Amino acid sequence: MAYDNICRFLTSEYPLPFVQWLLNSAETNIQVLPTELSLEPIRSDALFQLPERGSILHLEFQTVPKSKPSLPVRMLDYWLRIYRKYECPIEQVVIFLKQTDSPAVYINELAVENTRHQYRIIRLWEQDPKPLLANPALLPLAVLASTDAPEVLLEQVAVEIGKIEEPEQQKNITACIEVLAALKFDKQLIRQYFREEIREESPIYQEILEKGAKKGKLQILTRQLSRRFGAISAQLQGRLQALSINQLDDLSDALFDFSEISDLAVWLQNQQ
Repeated sequence: MAYDNICRFLTSEYPLPFVQWLLNSAETNIQVLPTELSLEPIRSDALFQLPERGSILHLEFQTVPKSKPSLPVRMLDYWLRIYRKYECPIEQVVIFLKQTDSPAVYINELAVENTRHQYRIIRLWEQDPKPLLANPALLPLAVLASTDAPEVLLEQVAVEIGKIEEPEQQKNITACIEVLAALKFDKQLIRQYFREEIREESPIYQEILEKGAKKGKLQILTRQLSRRFGAISAQLQGRLQALSINQLDDLSDALFDFSEISDLAVWLQNQQ
């Protein structure tokens, strides 16, 4: 989940470099679209509207090819939802982050009877790092690019990080690099090139830590509630997910006073 959050941060904060890199274009007129699509809750990783092209660019980042439902099915589902909402041409790109020998990373279509849906696949470990090194927003992806000398690539990325003049941007990009680099490099090697204190001062890194802590607390609470009261309805699960970390801590204490599931519903109502 941390890898997805990193990539969503990069595409929302620096949309233009991604559009220009992926489309090999000097496109400058783009509009970042809401990533939450219609029907039951589903959120894409990135959506960009390109008025001059009259089209939409849709990005999905995958650490591993395995997913449920399968990636081809998901891509068709995304396409239908996006097209239903915007009714324009859509270019879909799946970017695989972690190198693997799985044949699934070469599948770029869904073909079932009369239905055929295609999309574009990028395997980062096969990509030339030069275009990624040329823009600060793409440096976190550069560490996962093709190279015969991994340590040299890390050094090149570190040099480019040093050229970023704005302190907060430097902290955030460094934090993103360290998280993604862990997919490919040993942590000790990463620390030789990137200062740990810069990562820890990064707002985006703190946000990722907070999301991870919240996810852990929510899983524990959901398990405790299920053991006491049975399966939790989707509606209550949605309300639990909307709680803050502090509210989850309060619920952990209040849980001991609950005698039935309706007590949870009342407690959640009082939190609004």
